[in-house]
Amino acid sequence: MGEMEDLCVTECTRCPALVESRSRIVDGTGPEDADLLFVGEGPGANEDEQGEPFVGRSGTVLDDGLRTVGLDRTDVRISNCVRCRPPENRDPTTDELANCRGYLEREIAALDPEVIVTLGKVPSEHLLERSVAVTKEAGDLADVRIDGTPRRLLICVHPAATLYDRSQAETFENALQRAAELAGVDDSEGGQSRLDGF
Repeated sequence: MGEMEDLCVTECTRCPALVESRSRIVDGTGPEDADLLFVGEGPGANEDEQGEPFVGRSGTVLDDGLRTVGLDRTDVRISNCVRCRPPENRDPTTDELANCRGYLEREIAALDPEVIVTLGKVPSEHLLERSVAVTKEAGDLADVRIDGTPRRLLICVHPAATLYDRSQAETFENALQRAAELAGVDDSEGGQSRLDGF
């Protein structure tokens, strides 16, 4: 059905439609001890082609946003709710999200992040298990149990939203700023973590 090693899904055939539409499984990238885990919805065409999450225009927006708040893509972990590209970039179905959920839970457990940042509606609703008004709730911190363990989750708009609606850019950046603060990133010391002394 599916195998995972070192946070990478090596083989999976749980979702027939996705097996058909993907050219590869797109796993999370970034350090396996990152304080911040960003979770998107699923791979698009660019991601499917390059085998990395958030590499298209959304990825550029995310990278720029991270830099603005004193973070680098290499400091954070970036993953998705589903690891295979849905056909025509449609939203993943409830079944597809459920099929892939175990992989995400194992990634979260291994990572033990300070904060999980959900990028957009699908990951926010998937992990909070309720409907989310993302624009209104962006920047809100929620306590959530994931696979029985309490986690802190920060809701954020999807980077692509800022491309279509400039007013979302500020919402996006404010949420990233809050994520950086929660993870203890201090701009004044060139991105040094406040946790160094402990």
